[in-house]
Amino acid sequence: MAWPVSSRQLVGEGAIFDLVRDQVVDPTGAELRREWIRHPGAVGVIALDAADRVVLVRQYRHPAGLRLVEPPAGLLDVEGEDYLAAAQRELAEEVGLRADDWRVLVDMFTSPGASQESIRIYLARGLHDEPRPDGFVADGEEAQMDIVRAGLGDVVEAILDGRLQNPVLVAGVMAAAAARPGGWGRLRPADAPWPARGLRDEFLARAPFA
Repeated sequence: MAWPVSSRQLVGEGAIFDLVRDQVVDPTGAELRREWIRHPGAVGVIALDAADRVVLVRQYRHPAGLRLVEPPAGLLDVEGEDYLAAAQRELAEEVGLRADDWRVLVDMFTSPGASQESIRIYLARGLHDEPRPDGFVADGEEAQMDIVRAGLGDVVEAILDGRLQNPVLVAGVMAAAAARPGGWGRLRPADAPWPARGLRDEFLARAPFA
């Protein structure tokens, strides 16, 4: 469905994200200038323990200027890494846990008007303590995180009250709350296809940088 791109420029290159400027040709033939963020994508984990508590972290987010309550999550910045393996790694690194049961909760674009970021959010249950992976050292904001657990119902109420605003948390927890009455049977398996990821590569290949 992607509209043709007559030119593409790399406007700014960052450590994780790049700023891209496209001249896009709409169906009438008019050209539109659009800037967007090239993003590797991410995975997030709603980890639910036997007491129906969600395992969360509190992490400083500089663009927001706030310390946000979030689920474990991380970038898909390792070429060819399996999505589930990335989620399992993040769960171990950020909160020291592994899980017996994994399902896909929801796939989403976090801000499709400005960013290419797509994210897959998993449900993880059957939690056990897990040592941090060998070689992992928390730094930057991660070094200042702390871990909390909160009841699923309490987190839903906090979201509806506007007290929790991280998009991965909001989407993941609300999806979990919607799926729970059916005993999780509606959820997709952990290895379910993720078509948006393949389309991302096609989109990037469609127009080279000038």
